[in-house]
Amino acid sequence: MPVITEHGAKTLPSVEVDSYNLEIRDEEGFVGDRASRGAFNAIIEEWREPLRKLGADPLGDEAIEDISKKQLDALLAGDDHEAAGLIHSAIEAFAQELAHVIRRFLKSASWRDTEAIVIGGGFRQSRVGELAVGRTAVLLKSGGVDIELHLIKNHPDEAGLLGAAHLMPSWTLEGFDGILAVDIGGTNIRTGLVELNLKKSSKLEKAQVWKSELWRHGDEKTKRDEAVERMTDMLKDLLKQAAKAKINLAPVIGVGCPGLIDADGSIETGAQNLPGNWESKGFNLPAAIREAIPEIGKHETAVVMHNDAVVQGLSELPIMRTYEHWGALTIGTGLGNVRFTTRSKR
Repeated sequence: MPVITEHGAKTLPSVEVDSYNLEIRDEEGFVGDRASRGAFNAIIEEWREPLRKLGADPLGDEAIEDISKKQLDALLAGDDHEAAGLIHSAIEAFAQELAHVIRRFLKSASWRDTEAIVIGGGFRQSRVGELAVGRTAVLLKSGGVDIELHLIKNHPDEAGLLGAAHLMPSWTLEGFDGILAVDIGGTNIRTGLVELNLKKSSKLEKAQVWKSELWRHGDEKTKRDEAVERMTDMLKDLLKQAAKAKINLAPVIGVGCPGLIDADGSIETGAQNLPGNWESKGFNLPAAIREAIPEIGKHETAVVMHNDAVVQGLSELPIMRTYEHWGALTIGTGLGNVRFTTRSKR
C-alpha cells in the first residue's frame, strides 16, 4: 500500500507536532472539559436554576441543548436585557474557565514558550464564542500572561478539511487540482473536496473547499461500521462530482479524527464520542477507507490520518508560520488541543 507519511506523525512538512490530545487532570477531572461547549451550556444552566425558582428564567422552558448558537447570539443582541445579561454572565464565567485551562496548558513542558494560540471549533462560530475568546485574552494579559489569541480565520466547518492538505509533502500534490478530506467529530462527519490552487500560491494560501457533505451522526443511533460506510459513500459521491467537473484529484485522502493516532492508523484513546468502538485493536480506519476506495484516478489511494485538532490547526499555517511556537484549541463536543513548532516557511 502506498505510504506518504506515517499516521499521527510528529514531524510534518512545515511543523513539528510537539503535543496533541494532551490530557491534564486536576481534582475535578480532565482540565480541558472545563472549556467545552458542554461546559458553556452547564454554566448557563447554573445561572438559570435560581431564576427558574423565581419564575424569571429569561430563556423560558426551552432546554439549553435545544437553543442554537444563532439563538444565543440573537438574545445577546436583542431587546430583552435580562436574557442578554444572562448570556453575558455565562460568557464571563466561561472565559474564566478557558483562561484557567490555557494557563494549565502553558505550564506543561510541551507547551512552554507558546507565543500564540488559534481558537477554533464550532463554539468559535458565534458572536458568543468570539466574545468569550476576547474576554479570555483580556484576562490572560491582565494576569501577566503574554500570549496572543487568534480566532481561526477559516470557517470551522472548512478548517478541518483545509488542514488536511498540510499533512502531505508538497511534491505529492504538484500537478493536481485537489484532494479529498474527512473531518470526523463527536457530532458530525464532514467530507470535502479541497481545491489546492497551487498556481496562485505554492504555500496553499489560496486553498479552498470546493464542495463538502455533512452527516450528523450524533442525531442517529448508528454503529461504527455503518458510520464508516456512510463516510466512504460520501467520499465516492465527491469523486463522481470531481470527475464530472474535470477536477484532477491527487490519489490521497487526508483524515482528521479525534483521539491519539498511532503510526499504523489505529486509535489508541480519545475516540469515546464516536459511534461504536473506534479504539478496537481490530479496527483501522485508513485501511477501511482504502478498501472502499482502492484507487483515485489511475493510482492507488493513500490515506493520511491525524488528530482532528492537529488538522484544524494546520489550516491556519499560512497565517501562523510567522510564530515559532504556537498552538490551537478547538472548542466543540470536547476541547481539542495541539502545540506546533514551525520548521519550514513552506
